[in-house]
Amino acid sequence: MTFLFSARRLDPRGRRVLITGASGTIGRALGERLTRAGAHVVGLDLRPTGDEPFTVLACDVTDDDSVASGTAAALALLGGLDVLVNNAGTGGPAPAEYAPGAEVRRQLEINLLGTWRVTAACVEALVAARGRVVMVASRMAVMQLPLAAAYGASKRAMVAYADALRLELGTHVAVSCVYPSAVRSPIHDSTRAAGLSLEGMSVYEPLEGVVDALAGAALAARPRRDVPTTRKGAVEFFLARHLPGLTDRIVARTLAARAAAGAFDGAALAAGVVARNGGRP
Repeated sequence: MTFLFSARRLDPRGRRVLITGASGTIGRALGERLTRAGAHVVGLDLRPTGDEPFTVLACDVTDDDSVASGTAAALALLGGLDVLVNNAGTGGPAPAEYAPGAEVRRQLEINLLGTWRVTAACVEALVAARGRVVMVASRMAVMQLPLAAAYGASKRAMVAYADALRLELGTHVAVSCVYPSAVRSPIHDSTRAAGLSLEGMSVYEPLEGVVDALAGAALAARPRRDVPTTRKGAVEFFLARHLPGLTDRIVARTLAARAAAGAFDGAALAAGVVARNGGRP
């Protein structure tokens, strides 16, 4: 268990939990953890694998009708809802210097609007149960990294949505945002294929620690507003919130060093960054 969750937790047995993106790396691991602890877990995913250790229903979070039918079926199976974990998300190459195209719209549609759709469909059940919402945000929601503007923007917008939700539902529903760094999963494949891997700028953290943090947010007797997942993440979160200028300089210096070392050589989308930072042509 991480240092962040030594506080008392609620008994997970019988708690009704809905997880989006439940067939992916994080969602599946969290669902398995909570199921083993005795929670009643149902997942939603665009492409369920069929071998998850809990029920996962097919649902496209970018489609209004699919969300309406998927959440209705999940809530019927659960008999109500104590915890909604908004985990469904995607990434991909999207430098800020280029006009937004299909890739940018895809990430916003899934990471922000998908979260919004599912949450709105669950509000009545959450209010009735005095439940909670857990948002799987990202360190990039507070500390933007280069060459991935769409992902950072979508996750920062998710946090803004969470803040509004907390203000509107806070008398009955707790809302927590969890801020993992990078976890090794297929979400990074398209960025790596485009030559824009941020390895060296973002450190991978163990999946187990992220699951600990999410389980803690879902079950904490006194849920926290913002939840970093590691000590390093807590320091980065503090710096990004309170010393953003310093954080920008650190990230910019690291980017320049990576570009000069040839980390983005041959990546067409990074050509401008490489040229401006004195990297190899």
